Amino acid sequence: MLTQFGRLRASADGRYATAAELQFLKDYFKTFPLRLSAYQKIQAAEKDIVRQVQEKLQSRDPDIFNRGSEDLTAKWRLDLIRVLRHSSAALLSNDLDRLQNDFLLWFKSILHALQVQRHSALTYSVMQDVVKGYLTPEEAAVFSPILDLTRKVLGG
Repeated sequence: MLTQFGRLRASADGRYATAAELQFLKDYFKTFPLRLSAYQKIQAAEKDIVRQVQEKLQSRDPDIFNRGSEDLTAKWRLDLIRVLRHSSAALLSNDLDRLQNDFLLWFKSILHALQVQRHSALTYSVMQDVVKGYLTPEEAAVFSPILDLTRKVLGG
């Protein structure tokens, strides 16, 4: 929404916006209660979400967080929290463009440099399943496009 609002402000400079140009605001405010509720649930459950994702990943591959003799669990947890928080902020603001351009593409370059794309794809797929367990179907429906984008960009 912030990106769309910025575009509207620039395109309607010196004039009133049309009804069609304002439609995204009406759509946003219709879904705002769901977005806020989902955001608050994710915020409250963050530690449990991270723990569950970690457990599911380790049940699939007990050595998933090991690179040689180095344990990357703490780094992975921080990264997952960072992604979850940025994704939740995008949920609240309904701004996938900003999420992708300001965070995901930057973070993807880091993951690529570390050569952990396979682990990332698995992590964000599992995260998507875990997070949905904390949300109503309606809340999950507004968060799913964000989780899909996150999984596709970081896992690709």
